[in-house]
Amino acid sequence: MFELTVKSKFSAAHVLCGYPGDCARLHGHTWTIEVKVFGNKLDELGMLVDFKDIKRQLASIVDQFDHSFLNDLPGFGEDGVNPTAENISYYIYKALAQRVANIEADVKLKEVSVWESPDAYATYREDT
Repeated sequence: MFELTVKSKFSAAHVLCGYPGDCARLHGHTWTIEVKVFGNKLDELGMLVDFKDIKRQLASIVDQFDHSFLNDLPGFGEDGVNPTAENISYYIYKALAQRVANIEADVKLKEVSVWESPDAYATYREDT
């Protein structure tokens, strides 16, 4: 099996509603998104999938987060979902999974990790 990883970054602020500490106040991060896809077959060029195709699809999702207040975005605040690293990784996974399958039928999204700092991240995957 082959695995490919791409990363992206965005800067955004959030508030963790109901959190019993400093994160209940407005604060921001430079978030790093790490996406892993996998598959068994390489194309005639010896590639699982072109990095730029995965990066383009990821950018179309992540760009909506950049320089925003995450609590105001659809799928978060008003929907009662805290914009935690865990919930952001789930959101991106769900938005990206079908897009990856549309690029190359034999390639699947493995996981999405969201880093809120260089030493703290959350990952969402659907184990099958």
